[in-house]
Amino acid sequence: MATVVSVSLVVSVSLAAVVVWSFGLRIAKNAFEISGEQTLPNISVGEIDGGFNLLAVGVDNDPKQGNRYGKRGGTLNDVNILLHVAADHRSATAVSLPRDLVIPHPACTDPETGAVYAAMSAQPLNVAYGRGGMSCVVTTIEKLTGLNIPYAAQLSFDAVVKMTDAVGGVTVCLADPIKDKKADLDLPAGMQTISGRNALGFLRTRHGVGDGSDLARISVQQIYLSALVRQVKSADTLTNPAKLYALADAAASSVKLSTSLASPDTMVAIAKTLRTIDLSTMTFIQYPGSTGDKRYPGKVVPNVAAATQLFAAIEADRPVKASSIGRGSEESTPTQAPTDAATESPSPTGTPTTKPTHTQTPAPTETPTPTDTPAPTATSETISNSFGQTADQQTCARGYLK
Repeated sequence: MATVVSVSLVVSVSLAAVVVWSFGLRIAKNAFEISGEQTLPNISVGEIDGGFNLLAVGVDNDPKQGNRYGKRGGTLNDVNILLHVAADHRSATAVSLPRDLVIPHPACTDPETGAVYAAMSAQPLNVAYGRGGMSCVVTTIEKLTGLNIPYAAQLSFDAVVKMTDAVGGVTVCLADPIKDKKADLDLPAGMQTISGRNALGFLRTRHGVGDGSDLARISVQQIYLSALVRQVKSADTLTNPAKLYALADAAASSVKLSTSLASPDTMVAIAKTLRTIDLSTMTFIQYPGSTGDKRYPGKVVPNVAAATQLFAAIEADRPVKASSIGRGSEESTPTQAPTDAATESPSPTGTPTTKPTHTQTPAPTETPTPTDTPAPTATSETISNSFGQTADQQTCARGYLK
């Protein structure tokens, strides 16, 4: 979302046309094909007609990164977020699909090598990339959700670092200290502005939050994404040409896009469609599922009934809300001002004496609601047995519950 919004903003502040032209060449060079019969939305008056779906995938390996984040043999699609924008452009739903979600996989053909992979059942979602790259990931999630996915983006670890730094860091709330040696993370409680490897560590942490599960990690990612959306939509970013250019440059150098998406015109159209969606109708929700099934130890088994309800609502363009906030988060009204403890090399000396004051009322959004946003006409549908939050909710990450 930050990628497509940044392109629109680069154009809107009237930077030189050569910048946009150069950006277009760079993203086209790294574009990838999506196999299948995707139906592309129409674009008119600079915006997308009707609703659309975009899949953002975070991979754990990239040749450009070398071994900076550890040695890896293959590549896994460890973060999978499906964004749906409703036809009336008044609501959006971002579904996080757990990497360990046990699902059937369709047959896939690697568009680069021509290798054919047979269909298989009951395998974790994150093996899809190794069976045909992004094309197979898109096909697998289309089969799972029943939705047409015409647009896709692939992000590396470096992409997270560069884009977070481009906006000057992202401020998140920590209800407890977050420590995770495997993610190289050691942050004190309170409001923290994270950037660089700290931002990456925050998104990767599993053993430092909630119950130590991948599902708890998803709730931390939702905290980050909500804060990032609020920041990208804030006046501080919208009116800062340097930040806008840095965002576009970071996207061009470290984000790969499907050929259907890899043109400035398409991204600008998507950005214009997204920019007026109110934060209260932008929902981050986890694909319904649970752990503890003895047949699949350590994996996530889908909750079929709740998942069916979720995607029926998305297919019908009804705005949705989660029934509970994430396993690794809690609602809170922070009383502590942002600190500098979460810079590139944090050295906390202990837990701050001032911690967030927990209430049942979400904190007010950090950014003003656009005055040209029409009021939603549809009532949000609460999805049973689901976890997540809206973009205007400021939630705090909980430390690991021993």
